[in-house]
Amino acid sequence: MEFLHTRPVLAFLSLMVVVSHASQSSEGYWKLVLPHTSMPKAVKDLLRPGGPSPVDVSAASCGIHVHFDKFSEPSGEDAQVDDSNIGNFFLETNLHPGSKMKLHLATPKNGAVFFPRQVAESIPFSSNNLPEILNRFSLKEKSAEVEIIKNEIEGCEEPAMEGEARYCATSLESLIDFGTSKLGRNVNVLMNEVKSGNQEYEFGVGIKKVADKSVVCHQLNYPYAVFYCHTFTKTRTYVIPLVGADGSKAKAMAACHSDTSAWHPKHVAFKVLNVKPGTVPICHFLHNNAMVWIPK
Repeated sequence: MEFLHTRPVLAFLSLMVVVSHASQSSEGYWKLVLPHTSMPKAVKDLLRPGGPSPVDVSAASCGIHVHFDKFSEPSGEDAQVDDSNIGNFFLETNLHPGSKMKLHLATPKNGAVFFPRQVAESIPFSSNNLPEILNRFSLKEKSAEVEIIKNEIEGCEEPAMEGEARYCATSLESLIDFGTSKLGRNVNVLMNEVKSGNQEYEFGVGIKKVADKSVVCHQLNYPYAVFYCHTFTKTRTYVIPLVGADGSKAKAMAACHSDTSAWHPKHVAFKVLNVKPGTVPICHFLHNNAMVWIPK
């Protein structure tokens, strides 16, 4: 994708000044609302000063972990892996030490950062305003990048499934507001601790269920940091110690859904696991850019 360099320089510099100053305000809002909750390093990295970034056309979509009521075809990097590994799905009956899986845990590459709330709210985030959004980021129409942005916005506009609450947060402040509205302020925020996500891993000793209720926020492929946050009923969250084929140790988050009866019958998880909707709990690992909020 090309971000044209002919945009007005002064306007761009003004935005950078606001972003740089307000990134401190975003961190301050976290400390104000969540004084007893540690901010993960990956979240801090999203608060560094910066402008819009090009979307990553090779990135794996989080769609198969978000839109369970849709027929989800894998895209990006996920489309390049074997069917048996798509989406990192597994059965809860396999959630025990010694189980092995080839994991594909995508990490964002486009360098997107959070814009402060006042900046993010000044930028349209609606399919009705797509031409204005493309103009704002100097994007060419009819490109792969524009199609990705269009799909991300439309995904945010779809109605929630039964038993789900969802919200697309365009700033850290709005993400905090959604998370605390569902779980209160006495929370922990967890993320994967995985350096090399594409290899076979063995489940280690110490698998721990950390919550029966959570808010999971998936980072979208967008010019600035936008997170698709949702919470499901009848969903358990686990932290799973992993040992890689190369000997490396890691910890990864997984969600297990007890009720899949409302999922699309052709969702890729059913194909991968050879099961039918509503019959058995289905689990999946979360991508490295996912943020998991759980009660303390």
